[in-house]
Amino acid sequence: MSPALKRKLLLGLVLGLITADVGYLLVQRARNTVHIAADAAYASIPDVAVTHPQPAPPTLSMTLPGTINAWYEAPIYAQASGYVKMWYKDYGAAVKAGDVLAEINTPKLDAEYAQAQADLKVAQAKYGLAAVTVNRWRSMGQSQAVSGQSVSVQNANEQSARAELEAAQHKLDQVDAMERFKTIVAPFDGVVISRNINVGDYVGAGSGNMNANGTSSELFTVADTHAMRLFVSVPETFSSILKPGLVARVTVPQFPNAPFSANFLTIAKGFDPNTRTVVTEFTIDNQDQKLWPGSFASVSLTAPAEKGVYTIPTGALVFQEHGMQVATVDENHVVHMHNITVGRMSDAYTEVDGGVLPTDQIINNPPADLMEGQSVRLATPAQGYLSTPSSQNSGANTNEEDDE
Repeated sequence: MSPALKRKLLLGLVLGLITADVGYLLVQRARNTVHIAADAAYASIPDVAVTHPQPAPPTLSMTLPGTINAWYEAPIYAQASGYVKMWYKDYGAAVKAGDVLAEINTPKLDAEYAQAQADLKVAQAKYGLAAVTVNRWRSMGQSQAVSGQSVSVQNANEQSARAELEAAQHKLDQVDAMERFKTIVAPFDGVVISRNINVGDYVGAGSGNMNANGTSSELFTVADTHAMRLFVSVPETFSSILKPGLVARVTVPQFPNAPFSANFLTIAKGFDPNTRTVVTEFTIDNQDQKLWPGSFASVSLTAPAEKGVYTIPTGALVFQEHGMQVATVDENHVVHMHNITVGRMSDAYTEVDGGVLPTDQIINNPPADLMEGQSVRLATPAQGYLSTPSSQNSGANTNEEDDE
C-alpha cells in the first residue's frame, strides 16, 4: 500500500473516531438534560408525611407537684420580752388547747405591773379625797356659805380624779394582760412541730428568739394534723376540670406504694401572671397521723374530657395571619389550608376543638413555603418518627391506597 493511501486511511480513521466521540457526547448531553429536567420536576413536588386526627382520650389526666400543710398551723411568738425560764413541750409533743408550752421571766414587766398597782392605789386615794371634798363643798353651797363657782371647781376636781382612777385601772389591766403572756400556751389541740427556744434565751415582744445573726424566729409552731390541706398549682389550660367532686390521687415519698385520696375544697379564682397557674386546695383525712406538714406530694388528677375533641401532632400546626391552621391533602394530592380551633396544647400533641375531621389527611411538619393548591407527594415516615403507631398505620394505609 502506498504511503499516500495509508495517510488517507489513517486520517479517515481519526475523523471517524472524532465524529463518533462528538456524537456520543451530544447524545449523553441530551440524556443528561432529560434526567435533569425529570429530577427538577420531581424535586418541585415536596414529600410530606400525613397523619389523621385522633379522638382525644375520654379522660384528662395530669400529674403535678403539691405541698401538704396542716389543717391549722400557728407559729407562736412572744408578746412579753424576757428570758426563757423553762419550756415544757418538745418536738412531736401532742398538746391540748391551753397546755403550757413555756414560761418567761420578765423582770421589767413585773416592775411595770407593780408600778401600775401602786399608781392605782394613788388614784384611788386621790379620788377618795376628791369625793369627800366635793360633798362638803356641795353642802356649803346649799347654805350659801361658799360661792357657786367654788362648788363647780370642786365638782371638776372630783371628775378629774375619777378619770385618773379609771386610767390607772385600765393601765393595770393592760399590764396584767401582758403578765399573762409570760406563760406560752397552745392555741388549739395539735402537735408541736417546731421548738426554737432554750432555757435562758432572750425573747422579744412581738418576735421570737433573737439568734446570733440578729434575726428572730417563732418560739413554737403548733399544727392541727387531724386533716391536711393539699395545695397544687394547676396550669391555666386545665383549670376547667377543677370543680366540686374532683378527687385527686396523692403519693408522698415516704409512702410510695400507699396512695391517699384528696377531695377538692376550693380554688383561688385568679391566675398567677408569672406562672399562669391557679392555686387549688384539696383536703386529706389524716386521722392516723401518717402525713406530716410540709410533705412534698405527687398529685394525679383525672377528669372526664370534652367530647368531639381530636388530637393532632403539635408540629402540624401552621401559624398564619389568618389564625391557626393545618395543611390537608385531598385525594389528588393537592394542599388545602383549613382554619382550626385549638384547645389544650402540649409539646407533642394539641387538642383541636373544631375545623378537622377524622378522615382528614393532615401534613405533619409542613414545609415553611407550602402554599394553598400546591401538589405534594405522600411519604411514609420512618418507624417512631413524628408519629404514633396508630398514625403510622393510618399513613401506611393511605399510601397503600394511593399505590393501588
